[in-house]
Amino acid sequence: MTSKLTYMGTIGLAAFSCVAAAPAFAAAGTTAGTQITNTASVSYQVGGINQGTQTASNIITVDRRVELLVEEDGTTTTEVSPGQTDAYTTFRLTNKTNEVLDFALAVSQITSGTAAHGGTDSFNVSNVRIYRDNPTTGTVGSWDAGDALVTYADEVGIDASIRLFVLADIPAGLATNAVAGIRLTATANEGGTAGSQGALVTQTTGANTAGKDTVFADAAGVSDAARDGSHSDDDDYTVKTATLTVTKTSRVVSDPVNLTNNPKLIPGAVVEYCIAVANAAGGAAASPVNITDSVPTLLTFVPGSIKLNGTVTGVTCDFNGTAGGSYAAPVVSGSLPTVAAGQTLTLVFQATVN
Repeated sequence: MTSKLTYMGTIGLAAFSCVAAAPAFAAAGTTAGTQITNTASVSYQVGGINQGTQTASNIITVDRRVELLVEEDGTTTTEVSPGQTDAYTTFRLTNKTNEVLDFALAVSQITSGTAAHGGTDSFNVSNVRIYRDNPTTGTVGSWDAGDALVTYADEVGIDASIRLFVLADIPAGLATNAVAGIRLTATANEGGTAGSQGALVTQTTGANTAGKDTVFADAAGVSDAARDGSHSDDDDYTVKTATLTVTKTSRVVSDPVNLTNNPKLIPGAVVEYCIAVANAAGGAAASPVNITDSVPTLLTFVPGSIKLNGTVTGVTCDFNGTAGGSYAAPVVSGSLPTVAAGQTLTLVFQATVN
């Protein structure tokens, strides 16, 4: 009789171990393109004797999650004056992608409707430009000569936030509270090399591949859809200007016959003129306000009679103020340093009737 002895060895499984690269980990997550290697080890025995270890590895590549955010830097409109040049408003661009990227930049103007901070868009700015803030020169957060004129944001780091200034010129002749709305849009570009704009980023279609795929994860902006590789936000310019109203009144101070008792405008009488400058409420201060007045040939200017920064009660000139101004025949001149919005100030002078 033949017998067969069958022996089954005992196989022991070792613990799994992972061996991976050590990528930088930020809010955006592991850097795109990072390869993660996972290695499993299996050891076993036969008849109580170790038979060695076998391993198997798997490598995966972290895909690219594209997300960006464009937002107004601040919460208020940018107040401007009619005719102002290089008026700027400020945005922030944040790269929330897990890779360094370039971003194409574009500015557009809304053509109607409600602007970002209220009011209805009513005019367009001109000479529109984009500058990137240089945090190592000038004043951080304010446009200055050290900032770079750009059409794209170059090499924006993972989780990095940069400040962008949109500069424009404001037309002359605009009234207070005229509004111009502007929109900044950024679009993801391949990082490429420093100093050159990369190509447009496209989203991977179909199933996951073995390489670095791209997934758009951006939210909808004010004018772009979610998951389109772009983002946008609005800001606006609001005009604040001085609206001045000038009123001229006079009174008879004295005459040679009646003196100051009910004086009349006879030859030798002293006439006091008041030029009142009113600045409408809700606008900007006017500074300075220069006043000139030519004394008629039938009158003679009273030297030293000019007074500035006088007041008005209701609609009546108070014929007060402090000495100042100048006279170069036949012109009376004076300057009011500032007339604030909602304020009325005066220039007063005297002349005699010839």
